[in-house]
Amino acid sequence: MKKFLLGTVGLFALGVVTPASAADLAARPYTKAPPPIVAPIYDWTGFYIGANGGWAQSRNCVDFFNATGIDFADGCRERSGGVVGGQLGYRWQASQWVFGVEAQGDWADLSNTRVSIINPLFSTRTKTDGIGLFTGQIGWALWNTALFYVKGGAAVTSNRFSILSTLTGNELASASSTRWGGAVGVGWEWGFAPNWSAGLEYDHLFMGDSNNSFSVVNPALAAVLNNRITQDVDMVTVRVNYRFGGYGGGYGAPVAPRY
Repeated sequence: MKKFLLGTVGLFALGVVTPASAADLAARPYTKAPPPIVAPIYDWTGFYIGANGGWAQSRNCVDFFNATGIDFADGCRERSGGVVGGQLGYRWQASQWVFGVEAQGDWADLSNTRVSIINPLFSTRTKTDGIGLFTGQIGWALWNTALFYVKGGAAVTSNRFSILSTLTGNELASASSTRWGGAVGVGWEWGFAPNWSAGLEYDHLFMGDSNNSFSVVNPALAAVLNNRITQDVDMVTVRVNYRFGGYGGGYGAPVAPRY
């Protein structure tokens, strides 16, 4: 009986002491997980200036007219060559939409000479040595630093048309013209560094018809002193731009996560 009482008292004492000891243990510290790292958003807003270079092809169809207005078609020809120049503009970004305006000017070397199908004694030469674009842009920032855009507006080309002697190559008559038309294009640009971007662009120019009149004494040309030239131009250029200003040197503020 005595042993039973001692055992009961011991168990009771152990039950009292154990909760007290557990209560004295220090609480397990809680460490808040660090916020995820969010990459800054690339900002396309700002003025920019850049250079471009590439390839272009001009297609011309030539028609001659005599004094009575009869049309003598002299066929179509294509000529291609290099272009190099620069551009400047401004872009404004709203969410993933990017809007902009741009002016571009390029020196061109597009020239072609061929024997006239009307009179083989003469050859015709058409040359385009300058191209300008004045366009608006609408773009979509797809993957933060990648921009896809379409553009459209006005185009201008500097041209010279010459009539040559097939035998000697001497220029017998010529006419220079600055002609205006329309342009549409599409491009892709990638921001590879803060404030710097590079891209590829294609443009098509609709230059319409242009009439030329020649004033020469040569009687052999008296019957064909007026002509009409239709022109279209395709351009593919590689572009590099530097953008001024911008948050963080071209990057927008990072988006703070919410908890």
